[in-house]
Amino acid sequence: MNNNTYRPLPSYMTIKESPINGLGLFCNKVIKDTETSLGITHVFINGDEFIYRTPLGGFINHSDNPNCELIRMDKSLSQGVNHLFPLRTIKKGEEITLKYTMYKL
Repeated sequence: MNNNTYRPLPSYMTIKESPINGLGLFCNKVIKDTETSLGITHVFINGDEFIYRTPLGGFINHSDNPNCELIRMDKSLSQGVNHLFPLRTIKKGEEITLKYTMYKL
């Protein structure tokens, strides 16, 4: 397999049926590092104008007790990028969840 093959999700995540709703995003390994982004979920221009949701951002279900949060980074006058960060250790096989905030971050 070519090492330059496009991967829409990190290699340690997969999409499968969710007990929460429809399809969800799940971890294939334990994630302990809460300081490192798991990836980009959304891209914005002109401050808050939503332009793109990545595959990583497309399958995260809501929870009132989430294991991840979105943090707006790379802010400038013309764009912003939301990154997904763990709030705590995530177990192998656990679903990635967020507390939905209507995309106001």
